[in-house]
Amino acid sequence: MQRILVLNPKGGSGKTTVATNLAGYFASQGDHPLLSDNDPQGSSMRWLKKRTAEQPVIHGIAAFERNSRVTRAWLLRIPPDAGHVIVDTPAAVPPQDLAEITKNADAIIVPVLPSDIDIHACSKCIADLLLIAKIRRNENRIGVVANRVKRNTLVYQSLMRFLTTLRIPVVATLRDSQNYLRAAELGVSIHEMKRYAVAQDLEDWVPMLAWLKDKELDAAASSQKNILPETA
Repeated sequence: MQRILVLNPKGGSGKTTVATNLAGYFASQGDHPLLSDNDPQGSSMRWLKKRTAEQPVIHGIAAFERNSRVTRAWLLRIPPDAGHVIVDTPAAVPPQDLAEITKNADAIIVPVLPSDIDIHACSKCIADLLLIAKIRRNENRIGVVANRVKRNTLVYQSLMRFLTTLRIPVVATLRDSQNYLRAAELGVSIHEMKRYAVAQDLEDWVPMLAWLKDKELDAAASSQKNILPETA
């Protein structure tokens, strides 16, 4: 099972867009992913409730809720058929909480918008992940997603120059597309829309999905190395 954390303490960076579209992609591949909404705004859960019974299964957990009738462990239980867990994190996560939030994550995706404010917030987020959460660059667990970009603009060029300085891989560049708004309204991912209408957007996702697949294969290979051979 692969755990994917979508994180940026700054609100409005596109965390829910990335999280819901990842969940929709894995569902479309026959996996039964778990989408955990840790944001009190509940945007991922609202998206999930729009889905119909005919659509591929996505398990959902409203992790931000507190229910005195059940234990926290029961609320956060992971279904046995979930091959991927995608966590949509809240805004304004305190730096001191990052170590706990990220400790079990196989991949940490940080969306960032092309603006001066968002670039500064992303810089601080990456610094906190490296210095406070103690995530090492050579673990290759952090990937940045440049979100809602218009490629032929100065602010996009500025964003890409900044991301190069971080020495953290840019795993996707998602264009500013109305298809994401339509997908959110319908409770689908772009991977579940008519291919001819979203072909350009699907191309944007190829590098990120390949990065996640490589990490999944690396984790599987590592777990095999930890299995001792049976003795006669």
